[in-house]
Amino acid sequence: MAAVWRARVVAVVWCVGMVWLTITPGVRAQELEPRALTNVPVGTNFLLLGYGYSEGNLLLDPAIPVDGLQSRLHSAVAAYVRTIDFFGMSGKVDLVVPGAVGDWNGVLDGQDTSRHITGLGDPRVRLSFNFVGAPAVRSDDFADYHQSTIVGVSFQVVVPLGQYDPNRLINLGSNRWSVRSQLGVSHSTGPWILEAYASAWLFAANQNFLGGLTAKQKPLVASKLHVIRTLSRGLWIGVGVGYAIGGRTEIEGVPRDTRISTFRFAATGAIPLAPNHTVRISIASGARVERGADFDAIVLSYQYRWGGS
Repeated sequence: MAAVWRARVVAVVWCVGMVWLTITPGVRAQELEPRALTNVPVGTNFLLLGYGYSEGNLLLDPAIPVDGLQSRLHSAVAAYVRTIDFFGMSGKVDLVVPGAVGDWNGVLDGQDTSRHITGLGDPRVRLSFNFVGAPAVRSDDFADYHQSTIVGVSFQVVVPLGQYDPNRLINLGSNRWSVRSQLGVSHSTGPWILEAYASAWLFAANQNFLGGLTAKQKPLVASKLHVIRTLSRGLWIGVGVGYAIGGRTEIEGVPRDTRISTFRFAATGAIPLAPNHTVRISIASGARVERGADFDAIVLSYQYRWGGS
Protein backbone atom coordinates (compact mmCIF):
# COMPACT_ATOMS: atom_id res chain seq x y z
CA MET A 1 0.00 0.00 0.00
CA ALA A 2 2.84 2.39 0.87
CA ALA A 3 4.53 1.66 -2.46
CA VAL A 4 1.32 2.42 -4.38
CA TRP A 5 0.85 5.67 -2.51
CA ARG A 6 4.45 6.70 -3.15
CA ALA A 7 4.02 5.98 -6.87
CA ARG A 8 0.97 8.24 -6.96
CA VAL A 9 2.88 10.96 -5.13
CA VAL A 10 5.70 10.79 -7.66
CA ALA A 11 3.18 11.04 -10.48
CA VAL A 12 1.70 14.29 -9.19
CA VAL A 13 4.75 16.04 -7.77
CA TRP A 14 5.25 18.26 -10.79
CA CYS A 15 1.95 20.04 -10.38
CA VAL A 16 2.64 20.88 -6.74
CA GLY A 17 6.13 22.01 -7.62
CA MET A 18 4.59 24.41 -10.14
CA VAL A 19 1.73 25.77 -8.04
CA TRP A 20 3.56 28.94 -7.08
CA LEU A 21 4.83 29.49 -10.62
CA THR A 22 1.26 29.51 -11.95
CA ILE A 23 -0.89 30.53 -9.00
CA THR A 24 -0.90 34.19 -10.04
CA PRO A 25 -0.21 33.97 -13.75
CA GLY A 26 -1.04 37.58 -14.44
CA VAL A 27 1.63 38.70 -12.01
CA ARG A 28 4.25 35.98 -12.42
CA ALA A 29 3.59 34.53 -15.90
CA GLN A 30 7.28 33.93 -16.37
CA GLU A 31 7.68 37.46 -15.04
CA LEU A 32 6.55 39.10 -18.29
CA GLU A 33 7.20 42.50 -16.77
CA PRO A 34 7.98 45.16 -19.40
CA ARG A 35 10.21 48.14 -18.59
CA ALA A 36 11.76 46.42 -15.57
CA LEU A 37 15.11 48.11 -16.35
CA THR A 38 13.78 51.66 -16.76
CA ASN A 39 15.88 54.21 -14.89
CA VAL A 40 13.97 56.23 -12.26
CA PRO A 41 15.25 59.03 -9.98
CA VAL A 42 16.76 57.81 -6.71
CA GLY A 43 14.33 57.96 -3.79
CA THR A 44 11.16 57.32 -5.81
CA ASN A 45 8.54 55.08 -4.19
CA PHE A 46 5.83 53.00 -5.84
CA LEU A 47 2.79 51.35 -4.31
CA LEU A 48 1.01 48.84 -6.52
CA LEU A 49 -2.33 47.11 -6.01
CA GLY A 50 -3.46 44.54 -8.53
CA TYR A 51 -6.31 42.16 -9.30
CA GLY A 52 -6.20 39.27 -11.73
CA TYR A 53 -8.62 36.67 -13.01
CA SER A 54 -7.45 33.50 -14.72
CA GLU A 55 -8.97 30.25 -15.83
CA GLY A 56 -7.89 27.10 -17.58
CA ASN A 57 -5.58 24.19 -16.95
CA LEU A 58 -3.25 25.76 -14.40
CA LEU A 59 -1.77 22.63 -12.84
CA LEU A 60 -2.17 19.81 -15.31
CA ASP A 61 0.81 17.86 -16.66
CA PRO A 62 0.03 15.19 -19.31
CA ALA A 63 1.99 12.73 -17.16
CA ILE A 64 -0.30 13.39 -14.19
CA PRO A 65 -3.52 11.32 -14.03
CA VAL A 66 -5.81 14.29 -13.34
CA ASP A 67 -8.81 14.19 -15.66
CA GLY A 68 -10.34 17.41 -16.99
CA LEU A 69 -8.74 19.74 -14.47
CA GLN A 70 -10.34 23.18 -14.62
CA SER A 71 -9.30 26.14 -12.50
CA ARG A 72 -10.79 29.54 -11.84
CA LEU A 73 -8.61 31.90 -9.85
CA HIS A 74 -9.10 35.40 -8.48
CA SER A 75 -5.76 36.78 -7.37
CA ALA A 76 -4.70 39.99 -5.67
CA VAL A 77 -1.27 41.47 -5.09
CA ALA A 78 0.19 44.34 -3.09
CA ALA A 79 3.71 45.56 -3.83
CA TYR A 80 6.07 48.28 -2.67
CA VAL A 81 9.09 49.44 -4.71
CA ARG A 82 11.79 51.97 -3.84
CA THR A 83 14.57 53.14 -6.13
CA ILE A 84 18.04 53.33 -4.59
CA ASP A 85 21.61 54.36 -5.33
CA PHE A 86 23.41 51.00 -5.48
CA PHE A 87 27.09 51.95 -5.38
CA GLY A 88 26.56 54.56 -8.08
CA MET A 89 24.21 52.41 -10.16
CA SER A 90 20.45 52.79 -10.36
CA GLY A 91 18.75 50.10 -8.33
CA LYS A 92 15.44 49.01 -6.84
CA VAL A 93 14.23 46.97 -3.91
CA ASP A 94 10.71 45.59 -3.84
CA LEU A 95 8.38 43.49 -1.74
CA VAL A 96 5.40 41.61 -3.20
CA VAL A 97 2.64 39.90 -1.20
CA PRO A 98 0.05 37.89 -3.20
CA GLY A 99 -3.27 36.41 -2.23
CA ALA A 100 -5.83 34.30 -4.07
CA VAL A 101 -9.28 32.75 -4.06
CA GLY A 102 -9.42 29.73 -6.32
CA ASP A 103 -11.38 26.64 -7.31
CA TRP A 104 -9.81 23.52 -8.80
CA ASN A 105 -11.92 20.68 -10.19
CA GLY A 106 -10.44 17.39 -11.39
CA VAL A 107 -10.08 13.67 -10.78
CA LEU A 108 -6.86 12.01 -9.61
CA ASP A 109 -6.71 8.22 -9.93
CA GLY A 110 -10.49 7.98 -9.77
CA GLN A 111 -10.78 10.26 -6.75
CA ASP A 112 -12.27 13.76 -6.77
CA THR A 113 -9.46 16.24 -6.07
CA SER A 114 -11.57 19.40 -6.19
CA ARG A 115 -10.59 22.13 -3.79
CA HIS A 116 -11.52 25.70 -2.92
CA ILE A 117 -8.75 27.80 -1.38
CA THR A 118 -8.63 31.32 0.04
CA GLY A 119 -5.45 32.76 1.52
CA LEU A 120 -2.04 34.31 1.02
CA GLY A 121 0.69 33.02 -1.22
CA ASP A 122 4.43 33.20 -0.62
CA PRO A 123 5.78 36.77 -0.41
CA ARG A 124 8.91 37.64 -2.36
CA VAL A 125 11.62 40.26 -2.12
CA ARG A 126 13.95 41.47 -4.88
CA LEU A 127 17.06 43.53 -5.40
CA SER A 128 17.80 44.78 -8.91
CA PHE A 129 20.42 47.15 -10.31
CA ASN A 130 21.61 48.36 -13.71
CA PHE A 131 25.37 48.27 -14.30
CA VAL A 132 25.42 49.64 -17.87
CA GLY A 133 23.68 52.73 -19.22
CA ALA A 134 21.67 53.73 -16.15
CA PRO A 135 23.67 55.45 -13.40
CA ALA A 136 21.99 56.49 -10.18
CA VAL A 137 20.56 59.96 -10.88
CA ARG A 138 18.95 62.41 -8.49
CA SER A 139 15.79 64.21 -9.54
CA ASP A 140 17.57 67.54 -10.13
CA ASP A 141 19.74 65.98 -12.85
CA PHE A 142 17.29 63.46 -14.28
CA ALA A 143 16.09 65.78 -17.07
CA ASP A 144 19.54 65.43 -18.67
CA TYR A 145 19.39 61.62 -18.70
CA HIS A 146 18.36 59.83 -21.92
CA GLN A 147 18.19 56.07 -22.25
CA SER A 148 20.20 54.26 -24.90
CA THR A 149 21.19 50.71 -23.89
CA ILE A 150 20.75 49.44 -20.33
CA VAL A 151 22.04 46.17 -18.89
CA GLY A 152 20.90 45.06 -15.46
CA VAL A 153 20.49 42.12 -13.11
CA SER A 154 18.06 41.17 -10.36
CA PHE A 155 17.89 38.63 -7.54
CA GLN A 156 14.54 37.61 -6.12
CA VAL A 157 13.81 35.37 -3.12
CA VAL A 158 10.47 33.64 -2.54
CA VAL A 159 9.84 33.21 1.20
CA PRO A 160 7.77 30.13 2.21
CA LEU A 161 5.18 31.90 4.35
CA GLY A 162 2.06 31.26 2.26
CA GLN A 163 -0.85 29.00 3.12
CA TYR A 164 0.27 25.37 3.02
CA ASP A 165 -1.38 22.10 4.09
CA PRO A 166 1.01 19.12 3.82
CA ASN A 167 -1.97 16.77 3.56
CA ARG A 168 -3.39 18.43 0.45
CA LEU A 169 -2.16 18.38 -3.13
CA ILE A 170 -3.06 21.95 -4.10
CA ASN A 171 -1.79 24.84 -1.98
CA LEU A 172 -1.17 28.57 -2.28
CA GLY A 173 2.22 28.36 -0.58
CA SER A 174 5.16 26.28 -1.78
CA ASN A 175 6.70 25.34 1.61
CA ARG A 176 10.20 25.85 0.19
CA TRP A 177 12.62 28.65 -0.52
CA SER A 178 13.33 29.57 -4.11
CA VAL A 179 15.61 32.12 -5.77
CA ARG A 180 15.49 33.70 -9.21
CA SER A 181 18.39 35.48 -10.87
CA GLN A 182 17.83 37.47 -14.04
CA LEU A 183 19.95 39.32 -16.60
CA GLY A 184 18.29 41.87 -18.86
CA VAL A 185 19.09 44.23 -21.74
CA SER A 186 16.94 47.19 -22.80
CA HIS A 187 17.59 49.32 -25.89
CA SER A 188 15.71 52.51 -26.74
CA THR A 189 15.45 53.82 -30.29
CA GLY A 190 13.07 56.71 -30.77
CA PRO A 191 9.66 55.82 -29.31
CA TRP A 192 10.48 52.09 -29.33
CA ILE A 193 12.07 50.03 -26.54
CA LEU A 194 13.33 46.50 -27.15
CA GLU A 195 14.05 44.25 -24.17
CA ALA A 196 15.47 40.76 -23.69
CA TYR A 197 15.83 38.79 -20.46
CA ALA A 198 17.29 35.46 -19.35
CA SER A 199 16.52 34.05 -15.91
CA ALA A 200 16.94 30.93 -13.79
CA TRP A 201 14.93 29.63 -10.82
CA LEU A 202 16.64 27.54 -8.12
CA PHE A 203 14.48 25.60 -5.66
CA ALA A 204 15.17 24.31 -2.18
CA ALA A 205 13.65 20.96 -1.16
CA ASN A 206 10.15 20.68 0.27
CA GLN A 207 10.72 18.50 3.32
CA ASN A 208 7.02 18.11 4.16
CA PHE A 209 5.37 17.18 0.89
CA LEU A 210 2.12 15.24 1.33
CA GLY A 211 2.73 14.07 4.86
CA GLY A 212 6.48 14.24 5.29
CA LEU A 213 7.99 13.16 1.98
CA THR A 214 10.86 15.11 0.42
CA ALA A 215 10.22 16.77 -2.95
CA LYS A 216 13.01 18.29 -5.04
CA GLN A 217 12.97 20.19 -8.32
CA LYS A 218 15.72 20.89 -10.84
CA PRO A 219 16.40 24.50 -11.96
CA LEU A 220 13.96 26.16 -14.34
CA VAL A 221 15.35 28.57 -16.95
CA ALA A 222 13.42 31.12 -18.97
CA SER A 223 13.92 33.70 -21.70
CA LYS A 224 11.72 36.71 -22.52
CA LEU A 225 11.36 39.36 -25.20
CA HIS A 226 9.42 42.64 -25.09
CA VAL A 227 8.58 45.27 -27.68
CA ILE A 228 7.31 48.54 -26.18
CA ARG A 229 5.93 51.63 -27.89
CA THR A 230 5.97 54.83 -25.86
CA LEU A 231 3.24 57.32 -26.63
CA SER A 232 2.46 60.79 -25.33
CA ARG A 233 2.22 61.86 -21.67
CA GLY A 234 3.37 58.62 -20.09
CA LEU A 235 1.11 56.35 -22.12
CA TRP A 236 2.76 53.18 -23.45
CA ILE A 237 1.85 49.75 -24.78
CA GLY A 238 3.91 46.59 -25.01
CA VAL A 239 3.79 42.94 -26.03
CA GLY A 240 5.93 40.14 -24.65
CA VAL A 241 6.66 36.45 -25.07
CA GLY A 242 8.48 34.09 -22.73
CA TYR A 243 9.61 30.49 -22.85
CA ALA A 244 10.53 28.29 -19.87
CA ILE A 245 12.16 24.88 -19.82
CA GLY A 246 13.46 22.56 -17.11
CA GLY A 247 12.18 21.93 -13.60
CA ARG A 248 12.24 18.13 -13.51
CA THR A 249 11.13 16.78 -10.13
CA GLU A 250 11.79 13.84 -7.82
CA ILE A 251 10.16 12.45 -4.67
CA GLU A 252 12.25 10.64 -2.06
CA GLY A 253 15.02 10.38 -4.65
CA VAL A 254 12.75 8.86 -7.32
CA PRO A 255 12.99 11.01 -10.49
CA ARG A 256 10.12 11.82 -12.83
CA ASP A 257 10.27 12.78 -16.46
CA THR A 258 8.42 16.03 -15.76
CA ARG A 259 10.42 18.57 -17.74
CA ILE A 260 8.47 21.79 -18.16
CA SER A 261 8.30 23.34 -21.63
CA THR A 262 5.85 26.20 -21.92
CA PHE A 263 5.27 29.57 -23.55
CA ARG A 264 3.76 32.73 -22.04
CA PHE A 265 2.32 35.64 -24.01
CA ALA A 266 1.22 39.02 -22.69
CA ALA A 267 0.09 42.44 -23.84
CA THR A 268 0.26 45.41 -21.46
CA GLY A 269 -0.90 49.00 -21.60
CA ALA A 270 -0.16 51.80 -19.10
CA ILE A 271 -2.60 54.69 -18.82
CA PRO A 272 -1.62 57.68 -16.64
CA LEU A 273 -4.59 59.12 -14.73
CA ALA A 274 -2.61 61.96 -13.10
CA PRO A 275 1.09 62.81 -12.65
CA ASN A 276 1.53 60.22 -9.88
CA HIS A 277 -1.26 57.76 -10.68
CA THR A 278 -1.15 55.07 -13.36
CA VAL A 279 -3.39 52.16 -14.31
CA ARG A 280 -2.06 49.10 -16.12
CA ILE A 281 -4.07 46.49 -17.99
CA SER A 282 -2.47 43.17 -18.97
CA ILE A 283 -3.79 40.20 -20.90
CA ALA A 284 -1.77 36.99 -20.56
CA SER A 285 -1.98 33.46 -21.87
CA GLY A 286 0.01 30.28 -21.40
CA ALA A 287 0.51 27.44 -23.89
CA ARG A 288 2.51 24.31 -23.15
CA VAL A 289 4.77 22.48 -25.58
CA GLU A 290 5.47 19.42 -23.42
CA ARG A 291 4.24 20.19 -19.90
CA GLY A 292 3.15 23.31 -18.10
CA ALA A 293 0.19 25.54 -17.49
CA ASP A 294 -2.40 26.33 -20.18
CA PHE A 295 -4.49 29.33 -19.17
CA ASP A 296 -5.87 32.77 -20.00
CA ALA A 297 -5.72 35.72 -17.61
CA ILE A 298 -6.46 39.41 -17.33
CA VAL A 299 -4.84 41.70 -14.76
CA LEU A 300 -5.75 45.23 -13.71
CA SER A 301 -3.33 47.15 -11.48
CA TYR A 302 -3.12 50.62 -9.97
CA GLN A 303 0.22 52.32 -9.27
CA TYR A 304 0.87 55.35 -7.09
CA ARG A 305 4.25 57.11 -7.16
CA TRP A 306 5.72 59.57 -4.69
CA GLY A 307 9.11 60.98 -3.71
CA GLY A 308 12.17 61.31 -5.91
CA SER A 309 11.24 64.77 -7.15
